[in-house]
Amino acid sequence: MATGDEASSRLTAFGNQLIEVHIWLRELLAELRDNVDGYFAGDGPPPRDLRVHCLSFCTALTRHHTGEDGGAFPVIADEFPELRQVITELKTDHNRIDWILGNLEKLLRGLPAEPDPATATRVRAELEGLSAIMETHFTYEERKLVSVLNSLDLPDWRRDRPTFLHSDQDA
Repeated sequence: MATGDEASSRLTAFGNQLIEVHIWLRELLAELRDNVDGYFAGDGPPPRDLRVHCLSFCTALTRHHTGEDGGAFPVIADEFPELRQVITELKTDHNRIDWILGNLEKLLRGLPAEPDPATATRVRAELEGLSAIMETHFTYEERKLVSVLNSLDLPDWRRDRPTFLHSDQDA
């Protein structure tokens, strides 16, 4: 029979927490996309609110990836050297995502007071690209790393959850 601590450890497995954070980030992106669509349809939030929402989303995603690059990935690479190539690929995705986030932030900073079709096309293209790479990245990461993360027993992570496992419940 499992002790309370063992049961708690299973319920808060790091890989499962990673999936929860990915779900939360997907939801934030979907909300941003909906707000952008509303703006370009003429019935959404004003540009200022879109910029704030974008900044919030971009910060959360960047915090997640920075935490992985600086915290989780080195631990995984040390414990599971056979996953070093996977980690390199995931870090490459992080760089691509950062580039798209930068483009998106610039576009939203320059939103006109009145929506126009040319800006709509550019913003939606960046959002589509971001959505596509995020989805393939998250799916690949989950497939390759969830079981590995669930197998790790790191008391420091249990006491003070690392950045890459933070979501809105931690803010």
